[in-house]
Amino acid sequence: MEISSVNSLMRDEELVKRIVSGEKRLYEQLMRKYNQRMYRISRSIVNDDAAAQDIMQTAYLNAYLHLANFQAKSSFATWLTQILINESLLYKKRSRRHQEVLRNNEENPTHHQTPLSELMNSELKTILEQSVSGLPEKYRLVFVMREMEEMSVNETMEVLHLSESNVKVRLNRAKEMLRINLSSHYKSSDVYHFHLTRCDTVVKYVMAQIEQKNIN
Repeated sequence: MEISSVNSLMRDEELVKRIVSGEKRLYEQLMRKYNQRMYRISRSIVNDDAAAQDIMQTAYLNAYLHLANFQAKSSFATWLTQILINESLLYKKRSRRHQEVLRNNEENPTHHQTPLSELMNSELKTILEQSVSGLPEKYRLVFVMREMEEMSVNETMEVLHLSESNVKVRLNRAKEMLRINLSSHYKSSDVYHFHLTRCDTVVKYVMAQIEQKNIN
């Protein structure tokens, strides 16, 4: 389900202009480009697989609705990531009101048998997943952005509203914590991997919502 190779070479800002001008289907290209990053960052905040996917879909729809307001003061990727982080933090805020319910659900052994846990069937992947998830949120988020998504220090600073020194300190602290259990195995593209079938699910859902609501 790939969009033409001609479109694949287009810059984000050019795609945005064409989408705003009416070529709605090009939005699929932007989603497929950033699905992995969006999933990993949201997952690092909410620490819940299914919730991260729902948040991604909401963030994509919100971004689409406000594409005309994108002024390229920062990169599209940074702008989109900020929308995602806001949605993820809102989810966490709402979730705190239902902590007791969540605790009861977690006691159910059938709860959260997620596609991610089913797909990660090797022991190493499981250890990596658990170790990254076990990091405190402020360290986990910087680690995912810098090490797994390879975002620059400047982009991480801009998205999280942190100083350069804070970004570096948090990243080093995250590596320290992980090194205790993982040594040199902590960096892997398999951690929080957003598989193609799930990429298709998010893209189809968002594009269907756009078409159904006739969003222009």
